[in-house]
Amino acid sequence: MSKKEHSTIGNLQVLFEDNHLIVINKRPGDIVQGDKTGDLPLSETVKGYIKKKYDKPGNVYLGVVHRLDRPTSGIVVFAKTSKALPRLNKMFAEKDAKKTYWAIVKNSPEEPEKRLVHYMKRNTKQNKSYAHSNEVSESKKAILSYRIIKKLDRYYLLEVDLETGRHHQIRSQLTAIGSPIKGDLKYGFDRSNADGSIHLHARKLRLMHPVKKEPLEIIAPPPNDPIWNACL
Repeated sequence: MSKKEHSTIGNLQVLFEDNHLIVINKRPGDIVQGDKTGDLPLSETVKGYIKKKYDKPGNVYLGVVHRLDRPTSGIVVFAKTSKALPRLNKMFAEKDAKKTYWAIVKNSPEEPEKRLVHYMKRNTKQNKSYAHSNEVSESKKAILSYRIIKKLDRYYLLEVDLETGRHHQIRSQLTAIGSPIKGDLKYGFDRSNADGSIHLHARKLRLMHPVKKEPLEIIAPPPNDPIWNACL
């Protein structure tokens, strides 16, 4: 398995930054917050970046607002002030932050665009979520809309808008309609990507600035690989 380049203080892809928030284009393989692997999380890299850039003494404040799955790339928002964090948390919890993803699949969905409603049941032992067409015990409603925006030689590029934010939601729902994401062995794609990534990218985020109350739209370029490059 070839090694994916991880984000470091030196190569961090900053999409937006002001006094209150910093938005990063996460590389596949970065973990947003510390976990049992003990790998350095993106949050610590961002703290190091801020400390170095502004020559800050002592600890740097940074609030984690939301996460992205480790093999996924794209937009991650962090709060730089204690004023911004609860406001951002509320926005994400109440779905006032609109997230659009790009996903590359080999099998075209039957319909060029559709709103998918499933009931997700999470299996914590497997770290996997299953999408059911009807409600089952301990399931949560999951809704997304997709549309095919490009046909590549052997793949299809889907644009996905999330209405809910469930564990592994896009991965599980696309698998449920027979279109698993390229490289996503866990959710039924036939082989993994060499670097352990999956072709799922948090492409666009629209939200109100938590302090200035101005609309923000942030777009993240996908990772540099031949298939993503063919989508641009």
